Amino acid sequence: MPGDISVSGHASAAATPLPHYWSRVVGAGRANEGLRADWQRQLTEAKREAGFEYIRFHGLFHDDMFVYTEREDGTPVYNFQYVDALFDFLLDLGVRPFVEFGFSPSALARETNTVFWWRANGAPPVDQGKWGELITRVTEHWIARYGAEEVRTWYFEVWNEANLWGFFHGTRSEYFELYRTTARAVKAVDPALRVGGPATSNFVPDARFDGESENVDARVVVGDEDIDTYDWRPVWFDSFLAYCAEEGLPVDFVSTHPYPTDWALDEHGQGQKLTRGKDATPVDLALLRDLVAKSAYPDAEIHLTEWSSSSSPRDHTHDTLPAATYVTRSILHSLDTVHSLSYWTFTDVFEEGGAGDELFHGGFGMITLPGIPKPTFHAYRMLHRLGDELLGSGEDHVLTREAASGRLTALAYHYPVEEPRSVPASFDSRDLAEATEAKGTPRTLAIELEGVAPGAPFQVEILDSAHGNAIGAWRALGSPEAPTREQLAHIDRLARATDVRTVRVGADGVLRYEVTLAPWSLALVQQL
Repeated sequence: MPGDISVSGHASAAATPLPHYWSRVVGAGRANEGLRADWQRQLTEAKREAGFEYIRFHGLFHDDMFVYTEREDGTPVYNFQYVDALFDFLLDLGVRPFVEFGFSPSALARETNTVFWWRANGAPPVDQGKWGELITRVTEHWIARYGAEEVRTWYFEVWNEANLWGFFHGTRSEYFELYRTTARAVKAVDPALRVGGPATSNFVPDARFDGESENVDARVVVGDEDIDTYDWRPVWFDSFLAYCAEEGLPVDFVSTHPYPTDWALDEHGQGQKLTRGKDATPVDLALLRDLVAKSAYPDAEIHLTEWSSSSSPRDHTHDTLPAATYVTRSILHSLDTVHSLSYWTFTDVFEEGGAGDELFHGGFGMITLPGIPKPTFHAYRMLHRLGDELLGSGEDHVLTREAASGRLTALAYHYPVEEPRSVPASFDSRDLAEATEAKGTPRTLAIELEGVAPGAPFQVEILDSAHGNAIGAWRALGSPEAPTREQLAHIDRLARATDVRTVRVGADGVLRYEVTLAPWSLALVQQL
């Protein structure tokens, strides 16, 4: 069959299950942002179009949620009203919380204001007993409010990236102790509740996290060699599982953050900013699957509770079409490895570094602050349209079937080149984003699907630089720093205007169709 990208198959061919692990969990900045009307509107759209089942965020116990304070005599005061308002909204929407226990409320924190514009208290609690009682009280409250059957479907993760100093002014042993306290408190309320960790940051190729705290001198110094030849490993993974086994602690799931970079926010101002190859995520997820299978917890689920094309909240490639293609390729090359891969984040309503300084500022979100969908939103929307049975796949496509209806859906993508591996510490991510977008040459997509009813309609939807590309529409207006309401409405219209056409199956029961795909394009072919 002609075509640079060929998608072929038979409607009645044997298939294997296709769990939509990519839409199981999605990320957001912090709990208090979830009380905002714009955040809630955007999550409603993300749920409807991309099907996300769970959401995870920081700051559940931050002071702006008023969960925990103390009287002058040290007596704890618990207040769950803000958390109730947020969780009520989520559950009414059909999205469950993937609970991240953290950070410390000020009344318990050994240190305060350690990270982020919103002054997260990334330090261990000064009193493990009071921390354990907080976990007990809030968990009991949720069961009383929502019922044990519902809360047993949630996940309870202990902290966030405690291996990084900003997030945890403590040692590895102190995190393990915190996990022990938290896990035992959760299970004491209900043994059927699911708890896990260690929620560590992106993989590393060296021994910097082998000790009690990060040793920056142990970082690999990279020259001109291919960084993918290094042995990239998850942080604290083996030691965490060994500790839990020795202590007899439950680990219902393991979590870590496989960003395909060696940035870790570069908060120390040291080392190079390195981007790994396009296969980093599939390789990392397969490694995690094997590590868990060989561990003392072979039945533990694997949840990657943060992931994106990089770990920087000011990476301009996040706003572009190549990011959507990268996400799609990584997800479809990682099937049958893990239980979830949580995109960080669904929205640019995100204030770790304060508000973004312009409409397209390289934020993590798949939706901009005013609610305009970026190309990554379309990627997740298209992925959600796939069926629950896998008929076939290749380097640049997947073909699926919906078991209940028999409808066929294919998703193809044109990923032309590798993104740069290593860039100077002073690089401009906007220049890098635009240079990446300009790479590649068009390819032909050829589709041939047999065994379909003659005359049956299929919809072909294409996302490319001219269709559904929000940042392209913004640039066409001259990249205004402060778009007017009319300009925002115009950009939003074009951001949603993918190229959609209808084609029909031939009289012989075969759908034959060819189309030219520009670099970084996505093409969704759906039986109507």
